[in-house]
Amino acid sequence: MDWRRKGQRVALVPTMGALHDGHLSLVRQAKQHADHVIVSIFVNPTQFGPGEDFEQYPRSLHSDAELCRQEKVSLVFAPDFSEMYGAKKHDRHQYITFRIKKMTEYLCGPFRPGHFEGVLQVVNKLFNIVKPDVAVFGQKDIQQWYLIRKMIEELDHPIEMLMGPTRREPDGLARSSRNVYLSDPERKAAPMLFQTLQRVRNGLEKKGTREAIPVDGAIISEEVKRLSENGLKVEYFSIVSTPDLQPAAAIEPGQTYVIAVAVRFGKSRLIDNVIISHKELPES
Repeated sequence: MDWRRKGQRVALVPTMGALHDGHLSLVRQAKQHADHVIVSIFVNPTQFGPGEDFEQYPRSLHSDAELCRQEKVSLVFAPDFSEMYGAKKHDRHQYITFRIKKMTEYLCGPFRPGHFEGVLQVVNKLFNIVKPDVAVFGQKDIQQWYLIRKMIEELDHPIEMLMGPTRREPDGLARSSRNVYLSDPERKAAPMLFQTLQRVRNGLEKKGTREAIPVDGAIISEEVKRLSENGLKVEYFSIVSTPDLQPAAAIEPGQTYVIAVAVRFGKSRLIDNVIISHKELPES
């Protein structure tokens, strides 16, 4: 391929396969910023912890490749484990890994120890292999997004990073490859996750002040109670500042925040988030 010799831009959309419209929306976004789009498909074992669903994670390489063909993706990169890690067997302690401070102290970090280290490990390798000009990741995994952006900054990758908005089902449920784990009753109840996030965001926006808006812990506690009463086991319901992902005591003018939630529901772990910026609040 002589894309670079011709001065053409390359975008990378990293995935673990089981592609759905959320992934394809990232491909479409990437095409707006590059001449060629590469989609990587690799279920990365180093980001799965003990007891997580690595073996059961949905895999559909043939249909994924067909979807990429329909989207006119320039290249699908689907390596096996030995190609990525130069070994036949996964051993978390065998490799040079990342050590992350502060940005994984909250949200998913405490509940998935080692997960983000594995994410940064494989994404860094993909960046070194593909050498993209642009990389596109989805908002649904927003903690991952900020961590990768920080890695790009600290390791001096010459890559423009874009965030694709979360794609949702008509009832609001964030699209995810793991939604297939939901039973029918769970699937009917799951949209309340997004409804809860919207309710908290709308409550903050209605305060209509240009001063800092205190985060009301009682409101969050009430929403956690509501989710729990409907069978969703809440891991966290947090409002964090960006880009450091630290808990916010108040919504400050000119700053951007994330309202994020993670729950266990049956066999599934669901995450979702919405973004709020003080500059979006109306005048009082």
